[in-house]
Amino acid sequence: MSLFTEFAIFVLAIFVGFEVISKVPTTLHTPLMSQTNAIHGIVMLGGLIVLGYANDPLEYLIGTIAVAFGAINIVGGFMVTDRMLGMFSKKPKPKADGDDKGGAGK
Repeated sequence: MSLFTEFAIFVLAIFVGFEVISKVPTTLHTPLMSQTNAIHGIVMLGGLIVLGYANDPLEYLIGTIAVAFGAINIVGGFMVTDRMLGMFSKKPKPKADGDDKGGAGK
């Protein structure tokens, strides 16, 4: 495949990805984040496989970059998912000052 064909596929993938993600309703973002974490785990696994079969410095570099980016995306994805799920949890109600029930001094 020529370089121009590969570049054209890359640009089309960017446009399609943007269109697909921009149409997702906000209620589906948390489940999608969990799925993208799984996808980034596959990216990291692929990087580890590339590192396992690497024979020259360029292959080591590509594998290391893939593992590093995969790890960053996995950690960041779980942090964002945790924060989004935290928005749906109930906050504890603050106690009033005279609301202490059953203290030692009573």
